[in-house]
Amino acid sequence: MVKKKVIFHAVLAALMPVMVSCGLGKQRLYIYNWTYYTPDSVIEKFEDEYNARVIYDEFASNEDMYAKLQASSAKRGGYDIVFPSKDYVPIMIRQGMLERIDKSKLSNLKNIDPEVLRRASYDPDMEYSVPYFYGAAGVIVNTARVPVFERSWSIFGRTDLKGRMTMLDDMREVIGGALVHMGWSVNTTDPVRIAAARDFVNNSWKPNLVKFDAESFGKGYASGDFWVVHGFPEVVFEEIEGNAQLINDTVFFIPREGGPSYIDNMCILKGARNIDLAHKFIDFIHRPEIYAEFVDTFGLPATVNVPARAYKTGLSWYSSADLLNTELVDDLGTVLDFYSDAWFNSIRIGD
Repeated sequence: MVKKKVIFHAVLAALMPVMVSCGLGKQRLYIYNWTYYTPDSVIEKFEDEYNARVIYDEFASNEDMYAKLQASSAKRGGYDIVFPSKDYVPIMIRQGMLERIDKSKLSNLKNIDPEVLRRASYDPDMEYSVPYFYGAAGVIVNTARVPVFERSWSIFGRTDLKGRMTMLDDMREVIGGALVHMGWSVNTTDPVRIAAARDFVNNSWKPNLVKFDAESFGKGYASGDFWVVHGFPEVVFEEIEGNAQLINDTVFFIPREGGPSYIDNMCILKGARNIDLAHKFIDFIHRPEIYAEFVDTFGLPATVNVPARAYKTGLSWYSSADLLNTELVDDLGTVLDFYSDAWFNSIRIGD
């Protein structure tokens, strides 16, 4: 028996370099994030520096993320870090879904724009969340196909573009856009106005859409199937990268009426297995040169990290100033039920 143990340990020692090189001996960090939101190059740098392996899973909307985590509440799906938007952070805090942030482990919090923290009224002291990006969805147009258009939500009412447009499969984005277009707040709590926005989407926009789509609109735009898409410019940018002609023909705008904006956050899930490594990842993201690499990869402004602005080398689809006419989506408490009813029991029926 002793001899067998010696042989086993000798074999194990011989295999260790192979196991490590294959990632078997590395710490693992499980991330649940939006699609097209953290560059592969950033993930690889983190893995190399911390001898870690990142397992990266994606979601297309806050609703999808929240539903999945609720369904697997015992282990929160096995994830360590999740990226909820401003309106979902307070919900997740109230429901005990998040670990407290240990700020003593984060040396780069000083880089976060104080104005963003002021707007992060849901958690201004970063007890449970650290801002990742402040931005907005908007409208992407192929000007070779649609040479004349207004920079307005009204573009989705154009019957001549029927069958060539998509809008996000996102309740607050679509209903919020309709509310703003009708002259109201994206955070209205008036059931009558919410119902009016529901009817407007159903009667004026939905008939012209191919579908509500938060996952494949970038690919559909890149292939030429869609000419106008409501979505995030970084998604389209990733899909059309290398196509110089299409990039030249592509315009992104935030509608003149305004619209919803968001602050996405890095949060550590309650019961996370790798809390220390999760803190390292959050701090790594807010190194100025790393944050600049993130936003440059997707053509975004460095809205959250102030010193990263000096490291940026690429152009952005929009600027921080373009967000001034937008409105952050709030947690509306029980009023959210009116939005859910409008979305799931009316707008999304038959799509």
